[in-house]
Amino acid sequence: MSVSQPEVNQKKNSTGANLKQNIGKFLNKMGIIVVVVLLCLLFSVLSSDFLTWNNIVNVARQTSISAILAAGMTFVILTGGIDLSIGAIVALAGVCAVSFSGFMPAPLAIIGGITVGGLAGYVNGILTSVSRLPAIIVTLGSMTYLRGIAYVVTGGYPLMVESNFFKSIGTGYLGPIPVPVIIMIAVFAIAHVVLKYTSFGRNIYMVGGNEEAARLTGIKVTSSLTWVYTISGICAGIAGVILAARLFSAQPNAGMGYELDAIAAVVLGGTSLVGGVGFIVGSLFGALFMGVLSNGLTLLNVPYYWQLIIKGLVIVLAIYIDRVRRKKS
Repeated sequence: MSVSQPEVNQKKNSTGANLKQNIGKFLNKMGIIVVVVLLCLLFSVLSSDFLTWNNIVNVARQTSISAILAAGMTFVILTGGIDLSIGAIVALAGVCAVSFSGFMPAPLAIIGGITVGGLAGYVNGILTSVSRLPAIIVTLGSMTYLRGIAYVVTGGYPLMVESNFFKSIGTGYLGPIPVPVIIMIAVFAIAHVVLKYTSFGRNIYMVGGNEEAARLTGIKVTSSLTWVYTISGICAGIAGVILAARLFSAQPNAGMGYELDAIAAVVLGGTSLVGGVGFIVGSLFGALFMGVLSNGLTLLNVPYYWQLIIKGLVIVLAIYIDRVRRKKS
């Protein structure tokens, strides 16, 4: 049985449309990986020091903190929220952990600092979900008072880390891999499993997609929102402990501006600011993009103030890309 020319053309058009659609889905989901690879190739050409093992390890270690923050921020943004307080939580968790290490074993002090971060996130979640206050207002306020608490705890002075175990969290190695990088991988592995294979993860996507519809289907929206901010606080607490361990001191002004890097990493990684759409792996590569960009500019001796301008433009670009992505979808 012969096939008419119009039918052949229709099949070709259908195949072409499907191919275009699949390519579009891949770029939307994993395009950031391509961008990171291209950025690495660019800096490897411009600087002979970029692809050395020491520099690769340095980039991974530097990226670990912002990546862990981005992992927690992904949970929040998936629900359509925002968390501006994570930089202040980094400082508070760090100073609390170092303070605790003065009168208890270092492992317990570290757990205590991370717990402080989780409690700060829990308060953000309660204020956002129960009182129905806008997340940007709640976390903007907590960004200020949590930073103030960090100053009160330290009296405005840095606290020195004395424990070698504590220091190893930021500077130690497991084989050739830095401990902060191992912690980062563990955080993202857990986050991936939670978001993809648990009912809680599916609930987060549904709440971000349509909060009212999620409530009508029986999802406990208040509980879900409280938990995502708690998770963000825990991740910020982990980052705060790592930062204090790396610097051998906890400072009340630590973490300033970290929230912007985390938001940019998440949005560059494909998570929509309006919620409901996003990929935790994308957030990891978004953080890698920011880390590689900062490292490459430093190797090229670009002045710090120009780096700030470039990073600011990247944040604006990330928001613009998110807007274009939403229009297409």
